[in-house]
Amino acid sequence: MSMYSYKTEPLTDFTSDANVKKYEDGIRTVYTYLGESYDLVIDGKRVKTDKTLNSINPSNHQEIVGTISQASIKEADLAMKAALEAFETWKKVDPKLRADVLFKSAAILRKRKFEFSALMTKEAGKPWPEADADVAEAIDFLEYYGRQMLDMLKIDDKILSRRNLERNEYKYIPLGVGVVIPPWNFPLAILVGMTSAAVVSGNTVILKPASTTQVIGYKFIEVLEEAGLPNGVVNFLPGKGSEIGEYLVKHPKTRFISFTGSKDVGVGIYEKAAKLQEGQIWLKRVIAEMGGKDAIVVDSDANLDLAAESIVKSAFGFSGQKCSACSRAIIVDDVYDQVLDKVVRLTRQIKVGNPEKQEHFMGPVNDHLAFKKITSYFEIGQKEGRLLIGAEANDEKGYFIQPTIFADLKPDSRLMQEEIFGPVLAICKAKDFEDALKIANNTEYGLTGAVISNNRMHLEQARQEFHVGNLYLNRKCTGAIVGYQPFGGFNLSGTDSKAGGPDYLSLHMQGKTISETL
Repeated sequence: MSMYSYKTEPLTDFTSDANVKKYEDGIRTVYTYLGESYDLVIDGKRVKTDKTLNSINPSNHQEIVGTISQASIKEADLAMKAALEAFETWKKVDPKLRADVLFKSAAILRKRKFEFSALMTKEAGKPWPEADADVAEAIDFLEYYGRQMLDMLKIDDKILSRRNLERNEYKYIPLGVGVVIPPWNFPLAILVGMTSAAVVSGNTVILKPASTTQVIGYKFIEVLEEAGLPNGVVNFLPGKGSEIGEYLVKHPKTRFISFTGSKDVGVGIYEKAAKLQEGQIWLKRVIAEMGGKDAIVVDSDANLDLAAESIVKSAFGFSGQKCSACSRAIIVDDVYDQVLDKVVRLTRQIKVGNPEKQEHFMGPVNDHLAFKKITSYFEIGQKEGRLLIGAEANDEKGYFIQPTIFADLKPDSRLMQEEIFGPVLAICKAKDFEDALKIANNTEYGLTGAVISNNRMHLEQARQEFHVGNLYLNRKCTGAIVGYQPFGGFNLSGTDSKAGGPDYLSLHMQGKTISETL
């Protein structure tokens, strides 16, 4: 085991002037390389291509964060060749050394914490506390998976041998080349978690970053290089999902695909990966996390201030662009009007604007496509329910949407069923707690959920019946902590791969039993 036990990275206290200054310095650092060009990284070499993409600041779409070379099938083939070659040596490297690369990467990220946070404020539109938590989570994944790998070396202790007859061994071996496809909403944390889990398990990776946050992906490649990761173990391959993403998912040499993103894309990957290609001699593994329609249930004897605060923070933190965000509030009839009043009052206090300014709780949404999709629900909401606040948006300079709440919705309405992925909250009335749980379970997803109640029997009932991968009692439904709240959901929320949990690394490996007769 490592020299010291796993501890989560502390979040930054922004009431401290010194930390505010460090964040502002981080923003200044990012300004020094705004608009630079970035290449692909294949086998450690920088590869320029004719096709490029401008990554823009969603708070100010006139500002280019960076220009990134985009891969074609030709570069995808080069990356696959590099990853296959690197796998032959990397799979034999001592797991302790592989874990050390993770620990060293965590140390580098810790030193560059404010710069990486500021880069997320610029490229992903993350407000300060959200960006800071994203970097902290990336560090946590590195520290946690490194130790997890060291722990997994002890699996032999759990296997029995028969005295004077045979010696039995059981060990995990890596799978091969993994295609890692992270999302834009946690452009460092989830990218780092998915990549580091694959790498520390002895696999090699082709990393296809999300199209709107490619500079963050590139900067993490620099961290891995500085930490001593050999060439070819992680290959950086930005490009079109419909072109290189699909090509690599179908490639006969791809051994597994690790994906976080929308349900539609995830279902498509699952289907394509299942088809045996010519020359393929294994069944590909898919690790998928695909979103949710998460509910906070408020019981009649709940702490109503806690309920309102939990709903507003979960619904509008990072503009509702989290797969764990509260997009449904289900409130028992007795306290319905009181909770609505409190939720609206708190929502009115939210400041929306460029997240470079510390006072802005909400920044922009991801891009013009997200803006168009989210705002299209305003009209639907007006038809299905009653608008309490919001339904205002402006994309002249950046993609800004005001926090929006619709109440009095029916459980099967579109606003209560469809993942909007923006600052739109749907509120529904329940007859009683029983009814509220029924409504909460009434979607195709099962990612996160919360119950605010002081009734011990009701909390127990939720433990048994609320069908989600991450259930929170008397707190908000966002902000799972690595190693404390393993993250991943049921139904169409994914393959229930619990990121930051004790069994996540085993998804990247296969078990081998060896018996020797004595």
